[in-house]
Amino acid sequence: MDKEARIEWLVKRVAQEFKTGDVVNLGIGIPTKVANALPEGIKIILQSENGYMGVGPIPEAGKEDPDTVNAGGQYATILPGGSSFDSAMSFAIIRGGHVDSTVLGALQVDEEGNLASWMIPGKMVPGMGGAMDLVVGARRVIVAMEHTAKNGGAKVLKKCTLPLTAAKQVNLIVTDMGVIEVTPKGLVLKEIAPGLTFEEVQACTEAILITPEKDIQAFVECTC
Repeated sequence: MDKEARIEWLVKRVAQEFKTGDVVNLGIGIPTKVANALPEGIKIILQSENGYMGVGPIPEAGKEDPDTVNAGGQYATILPGGSSFDSAMSFAIIRGGHVDSTVLGALQVDEEGNLASWMIPGKMVPGMGGAMDLVVGARRVIVAMEHTAKNGGAKVLKKCTLPLTAAKQVNLIVTDMGVIEVTPKGLVLKEIAPGLTFEEVQACTEAILITPEKDIQAFVECTC
């Protein structure tokens, strides 16, 4: 698969992790695309840390409301039954454990489930933002990212080298190369993207990947 197809696979695979009624927070970038890839019949409730519950799709051109944007600053809509509230309430929802899953990108993740997602020393730092609350407050943390950095370097490491967003909070890593579960024994490669082998995934990964007892199953795209 080319890069675009692999990202599409990644997005669809993350969308398989939810069930109807789940409250989900989607981070900026690749995670945002998950909302449009949900399996038929699955309806989740999108929460935005800037104060919305029940976020809908991006509005049509010319129908934008300047007072309704998501946490990334994009114009958004609110679905029937949705609500808005102040930041204090929004973070009470997050810190209170009422978000079932958060999906966010990462600069680095390691075999202990440590996450680095907010700064590279020496470069402009926009701030950690709500990510530090989401990865600790959400019941489940899913990292959705490309498997390697732009320079080809590994992003799934034995130990993060960048400043952490949170320690030992990541549950699942879904990349354009496979699905990796964080366990007490290490990183278990549960699925491999179509067209790849275990050896190819391991070669792009600094951490040692563990294979499950049963054979690794390549994700079948037609189940999306």
